[in-house]
Amino acid sequence: MTAPATGPVRRRLTVRGTVQGVGFRPHVHRLAAGLSLAGFVGNTGDGVLIEVEGPAGEVDRFCALLAEQPPPLAAVTAVAGEDLPATGESGTFTIRTTERAPGRTQLPPDTATCADCLSELSDPADRRHRHPFITCTHCGPRFTVATAMPYDRAVTTMAGFPMCPPCAREYGDPADRRFHAQPVACPDCGPGLTLTPADGSGARPARDAEAVAAARALLAAGRIVAVKGVGGYHLACDATDAQAVGALRDRKERGGKAFAVMCADLATAERIALLSDAERTALTSARRPIVLLRRRTPPDGLRLAEQVCPGSPHLGVLLPYTPVHTLLFGLPGDPPGPRVLVMTSGNRSGEPIVTDDSEALTRLAGLADAWLTHDRPIASPCDDSLLRVRPDGTEQVVRRSRGYVPRPLRLPVPVRPTLAAGGDLKNVLCLGEGEHAWFGPHIGDMGELAALEAADRAERHLARLTGVTPRLVAADRHPGYHSTARARRSASRLGAGAPVLVQHHHAHVASAMAEHGLDGTTPVIGVAFDGTGYGDDRTVWGGEILLADYTGYRRFAHLTPAPLPGGDAGVANPCRLALARLWAAGLPWTPSLPSVMACSDVEKAVLRRQLERQAACVPTSSMGRLFDAVSSLVGVCHRAGYEAQAAMELEAAALEAAGDDAVAHPFGYGTRGEIDPAPALAALLADQSRGTPAAVLAARFHRGVARAVTEICRRARTATGLTTVALTGGVFVNALLEEECTALLARDGFTVLRHGEVPPNDGGLALGQLMVAGTATNHETE
Repeated sequence: MTAPATGPVRRRLTVRGTVQGVGFRPHVHRLAAGLSLAGFVGNTGDGVLIEVEGPAGEVDRFCALLAEQPPPLAAVTAVAGEDLPATGESGTFTIRTTERAPGRTQLPPDTATCADCLSELSDPADRRHRHPFITCTHCGPRFTVATAMPYDRAVTTMAGFPMCPPCAREYGDPADRRFHAQPVACPDCGPGLTLTPADGSGARPARDAEAVAAARALLAAGRIVAVKGVGGYHLACDATDAQAVGALRDRKERGGKAFAVMCADLATAERIALLSDAERTALTSARRPIVLLRRRTPPDGLRLAEQVCPGSPHLGVLLPYTPVHTLLFGLPGDPPGPRVLVMTSGNRSGEPIVTDDSEALTRLAGLADAWLTHDRPIASPCDDSLLRVRPDGTEQVVRRSRGYVPRPLRLPVPVRPTLAAGGDLKNVLCLGEGEHAWFGPHIGDMGELAALEAADRAERHLARLTGVTPRLVAADRHPGYHSTARARRSASRLGAGAPVLVQHHHAHVASAMAEHGLDGTTPVIGVAFDGTGYGDDRTVWGGEILLADYTGYRRFAHLTPAPLPGGDAGVANPCRLALARLWAAGLPWTPSLPSVMACSDVEKAVLRRQLERQAACVPTSSMGRLFDAVSSLVGVCHRAGYEAQAAMELEAAALEAAGDDAVAHPFGYGTRGEIDPAPALAALLADQSRGTPAAVLAARFHRGVARAVTEICRRARTATGLTTVALTGGVFVNALLEEECTALLARDGFTVLRHGEVPPNDGGLALGQLMVAGTATNHETE
């Protein structure tokens, strides 16, 4: 038996995880100093290296406190310890200069301004009173200012702002909240704000406090202001001013797509929306996402302009997350301004968010009446994240970006160093190596050159921060995708060979499996419903039931195909999709049907010839397109101005009548795995002829789809014994459908996997591509 140590002991700890940029070194310093331990702490390429020396009991206490009380933003994934010979050092614990060496550590996401900084911001006696860039080790930008790792001021966009003596003293004081806070600054040494008015706006240029006051006055006067944030520009206007909101909608050519709104505080949000405790928690979290909330009807004395989110029962709401936002709403005693602002991405329709100041003046010209900007560069674009909270309190992230990126996801099985390119819509790339994967920020749709360039920059930035050098590139199998063409260029530059091509819906299922920690040894029943995906038969898939693991898949069942007149161009016309679905189902184009009335005589004649000759009519099994068609059939949406508009409006209609009855429009089932909507469409038309309201028809259709999913999963279980179902693809952003499917499947004994932090839409596609390509031994390449 070994006797307990009586003299000093020395212990080395290597801490991995999100441990840089979170105040970890000063935290360790305070713990060690409080226990009178000697040693040092420093950043390395692998994380944080600590050596402590002192009495054995105190060293043990230090290790326990380190595990029990990490800094607020830290996320420790591993601690490796080893005993060393004591050196006799005593009484001094130091912070060492960052060691620049190969390795990998994890940088935290940008986080909202903390309570302490907000208190100082509003305190006239504090030297950072009204400082638009106030921050500390517990809050502020990280991802969007870091240009390399290990994280230190020299490799951030704050490198060009030398600290003044007071800031330098705080930075070097272990007892200070800003000890080694890399973005630390003050009005004397930090970035500054500038207001640049557009010609003819009537406003004058201004700086700093005057710039914020002038921007607030412009917003109160109904003007549109481009506001530079941490991850890019927003376009802002008074959300209660119908003329201002209408002007923004027209200038941005946004059609009927909803705007997000930023409320001055939680109390203001409560006046326009209904919040559960879980939604309140999400809204006020350090991530500060946009949260989809139910409208308060009628609102509590604060009525938003109808053009904010026309026809939607929900509002996308977020709270201020930067000091600039807080100042824009005003501190006590400031002239009043709007309490709710439209805050939409600063870009033209279809383009990525603007981050560069000179580009903002050109690309947002004609959209903004003034620019509220600053001189701290943005290292990477990072749009706002978007989520909804389910009735059970769990979250479904719809867009994963600011507040999440670059936080890694732990993988259930290791992958080779891989770059996954994502898809063409809602593009997000993903890097992975070993047991971790890192998503990049939301890029958007890849049809514009600006988006492709943004994706190139995002790839380079993420590679620098993660240290991943891809040896493999994965991409969607669609031969015409811009993201796949970009993947070829990346693979060539990296010397990685031809990209590994992954079927779209297989990637969706693999993404859900990976998020839930499945190692792939047992396949799942993957229900992959979305708008489009390139199928094995070169048609458009999207209503798929796959038996899948990471190594492959089998198409067990699918929605019966129907012609897609005009291909992707036809998606903007749900009324045409409706007539094509009726034609495929053998149902007549009765003149009184809403879809028939929505089409002109010429349009119907051309469409009939197209269908009869199968000209420009690729077959599609897409569930998303079926939702579009039904939206038109019930009279909800005949022409779509933005992606998924018809399906979203159909869901909104169904929510109005979700509890009215339990009737479901029945689907049929073919002998070769077809899920036939013809009986459901016939039942819908029969109900419609009896005067059944559109909302009731929409609800019955949703129930019918959920029951069809359950029935097909039962058949898959009977055939294979599999009992785990993954619900994935963009259609499952539909909360009503997801809840109904989950309830029915769970009641039938299935284990149901739903997306949480990884979006079910194409924003989560890259993770599935990564898992399929990065774990395989044989690849399908070009």
